[in-house]
Amino acid sequence: MQSAEINRVKSYWDSMGAAGQPASIAEMRLNDDQWAVLTAEPDNVDYVHTTMGGVRCLWAMPKGSDHERVLVCFHGGGYLMGSVYSHRKLYGQLAKAAGVRALLVDYRLMPEHAFPAQSDDAIQVYRALLLLGIHSQCISFVGDSAGGGLAVSTALRARDEGLPQPAGLMTMSAWTDMSLRGSSYETNRSKDLVFRREMIDGLVAMLLGSESDRHHPYASPIDGDLKGLAPVYLQVGGDENLLDDSVGLAERAKAAGVETKIDIFDGMLHSFQMAAGRAPEADEAIARLAAWIRPRLQPLASV
Repeated sequence: MQSAEINRVKSYWDSMGAAGQPASIAEMRLNDDQWAVLTAEPDNVDYVHTTMGGVRCLWAMPKGSDHERVLVCFHGGGYLMGSVYSHRKLYGQLAKAAGVRALLVDYRLMPEHAFPAQSDDAIQVYRALLLLGIHSQCISFVGDSAGGGLAVSTALRARDEGLPQPAGLMTMSAWTDMSLRGSSYETNRSKDLVFRREMIDGLVAMLLGSESDRHHPYASPIDGDLKGLAPVYLQVGGDENLLDDSVGLAERAKAAGVETKIDIFDGMLHSFQMAAGRAPEADEAIARLAAWIRPRLQPLASV
């Protein structure tokens, strides 16, 4: 039986689906910022604005955390919405659970900045961290929804550009497939009222335009050559339309020889981890992420 708190997440998504699309992008962004109310404020976490590689970022720094180990966090929102503010508490919760710092990346959004602006910002932040002397094995990429896809594609781009792989990749409800081929768009359609194929297709058109390749690996990492990728841990809700984006990526990663773990949470919807600190289901998912990445982030003295 699902907790009352996780049912509030479902009610949130259902209300958005029933309301239909807002009249303007500004309204959509305002609605999306309300994601933050789902997450409890983590105790003893400080937030500091910074710039990394010319990209605006926000540090989430739990008291007593290891400052040499860093989660590079990419927020969700379909590349159209979301911000470091809508997601600061989620990644603050994860950073606290893992005992490390989190760097939330305020990457540029569409339609003001179409692809590959988001990829450009992400790789610039990673380069800047490496230039600061933070070892790649002390860094993990993590993201939810669109940010989950960006976490994986940034690792692919790092490999292609001769940069070392991070210690690991973690995703929550990752959007990895711009061609929208997953059958879960149909099998979960009655359960997931928001993230339907037609809505996602509109986001793809806005991000890539009519001329761009929907199979470009930095936009659609499920189509990339995954050989040599860092270990990856994917979490996804069993009732969400984007289920197959994670299942398909996990299958392709395993086939490429990548260390891969996937957890499918029965009855959960998209990015249910946003209820961290309130819902036991979300807290369990965060605890699993922290337990998976903690031993992979090597202390500086051992690398």
